[in-house]
Amino acid sequence: MNTSFAIGGNGADRVIDASEHEFQRIKSLLHEQLVESFDLSKITRINRQQLAEEVRTMANTAVGNRKDIAQKIDRNRLMDELMDEIFGFGPLELLLKDPTINDILVNDAKTVYVERRGKLELTDLQFHDDQHLIRIIQKIVSKLGRRIDESSPMVDARLPDGSRVNAVIPPLALDGPTLSIRRFGADPLKIEDLLRFGTILPEMTQFVAAAVAARCSILFSGGTGAGKTTLLNAFSRYVPAEERIITIEDSAELILQHRHRIRMETRPANTEGIGAVTQRDLVRNSLRMRPDRIIVGEVRGPEVWDMLQAMNTGHEGSMTTIHANTARDALTRLEMMVAMTGVELPISVIRQYAAAGINLVVHGSRLKGGPRRIMQVSEIVGVKNGDYVLEDIFGFEQTGVDASGTAVGEFFATGYRPKCLSRLKAAGVTLNDEMFAARRVVQ
Repeated sequence: MNTSFAIGGNGADRVIDASEHEFQRIKSLLHEQLVESFDLSKITRINRQQLAEEVRTMANTAVGNRKDIAQKIDRNRLMDELMDEIFGFGPLELLLKDPTINDILVNDAKTVYVERRGKLELTDLQFHDDQHLIRIIQKIVSKLGRRIDESSPMVDARLPDGSRVNAVIPPLALDGPTLSIRRFGADPLKIEDLLRFGTILPEMTQFVAAAVAARCSILFSGGTGAGKTTLLNAFSRYVPAEERIITIEDSAELILQHRHRIRMETRPANTEGIGAVTQRDLVRNSLRMRPDRIIVGEVRGPEVWDMLQAMNTGHEGSMTTIHANTARDALTRLEMMVAMTGVELPISVIRQYAAAGINLVVHGSRLKGGPRRIMQVSEIVGVKNGDYVLEDIFGFEQTGVDASGTAVGEFFATGYRPKCLSRLKAAGVTLNDEMFAARRVVQ
């Protein structure tokens, strides 16, 4: 049965009156013929125009043999998608070229979602079958020097632009192969963008920027998609240009606005189970590289102990991110990670160490409907009676949702005057006390 569907192209929708299943079948058949006809390892040396003519001839022949669809199939679309199969990542190419998309979520061969402006949308894009999707996944990960197959059915890697790729195939994925791509563009969001989107107050920006410049160590916390990495990227611009930064990540996502930097990335074990290099290995090695600051993209395990030691031994101003629901939860997670190292220390000692190393916690969240907000900017004052003394400086309170179901609320200043202002002043940064006066700003 013929169906009508639309697909974006050159800014306009093209409505195609044909069977999507038949279209995908013909495209898959043509692609297989091309694989048999060409040495695809040499395809980069083939003239693209020459190849396009060959593809066009094969497509016209194939379509011409099917009189029932010859007048209904969109041959231009067929050409475009075949070229995407050969030179790019097949159906994903349209999505990867769209700068408004933040996440690409392929649940299975027939179900592809995207996140755009904080909201999930079901797309019309489909893969021909599971094997087609696996072929695209293998093409992505092979370009990244990784492999995925039944013996190694899960991979976490990144695209050249920094976008994070995670793929899982059977037998781990029960309903067929699945793929997630978290987009990180070559031009990351800047502070000005965050202010324009209402993610952060100008006073918050001024304070955190001054703290970065004055070498306060900062922990950026939040849930998945809350914008932790975006915040770290944006505030890195305030690190003095003469300071040497070393970044350590599982999958390199940070695009720091700083020239004097060294980037390092972990390495998984090879097929023999050896050769793995962990974040903890890299943090320890970075101490021998004369860093002024160490930035760990995200602490997840034992490396947190080495990170805290660095913060307490001459590497003030270091920064990292952590998954947590609140600023206080972030500190609890740090304690749990320290326990993973096997270090047998009383919890009170660990808390003293964390409080001495970390000055500020900046906590963000993605709210209902998609908006991202800085929920807390808090100072760790110290430890009293065995627990952290955590003082909120700024925050955001959700007060409801609007007619479209999007969260609304108020930013506020608590009236608390940070203890670290004396440190900022010693570094040559003086802030007006009025910016810390208690008040609320409707967002």
